Amino acid sequence: MATFSESDSRRVVATAGVVVSGWAVAPDPAGAADEAARLGFPVAAKLCGPEIAHKTERGLVHLGLTSVAEVEAAATELLAAATPGDGDVELLVSTMVSGNRELIAGLVRDESFGPCVMLGIGGVLAEAVADVAFRLAPLDRGDAHDLIASLRTQALLGAFRGEPAVDREALADTLCALGSLAHDQTIRSVDLNPLIISDGRPIAVDALVELADAT
Repeated sequence: MATFSESDSRRVVATAGVVVSGWAVAPDPAGAADEAARLGFPVAAKLCGPEIAHKTERGLVHLGLTSVAEVEAAATELLAAATPGDGDVELLVSTMVSGNRELIAGLVRDESFGPCVMLGIGGVLAEAVADVAFRLAPLDRGDAHDLIASLRTQALLGAFRGEPAVDREALADTLCALGSLAHDQTIRSVDLNPLIISDGRPIAVDALVELADAT
């Protein structure tokens, strides 16, 4: 599976119109610490590269770093964990986004139906509720709102644990942005996991773009 690095994946989806968490890349621990200080603490630090698709399983994500020293230590650990198979790597530093709800969204290419936009409930509830829906891409705003309304767990989209209801217009913007990427035949899939709902608005804190096989 050929993929873009997370930094390149973030650029692709952000250019399309997806709101992503603040982020920067650096080649070394000192640079990562400088970027973290610029972004503002707390931050997450990740090892980033085109051959690294699943960072969490390998321990390549450090969350909640609150100082320059913590970022430098985490970055040193991350670079030490790189393997020859990872190819060229860099450090990605991102602002932490707080929210009690997570969604997953993406673009997939179905053999029968073609490109589709996916939306589902993410986070700790994902496996329990298994609530995922699809619409053909690209979407207009009516399709996007219909996709949102098709989720069974609508209560999770309302006001929740002291947080406002999900901004459905902002979420529709995200879904339409994903749908617009269907025109790019070099992209096989896009995965935004998770989309954290912060003050009602969806923010992607991770992105993965899978590339189509070269022909």
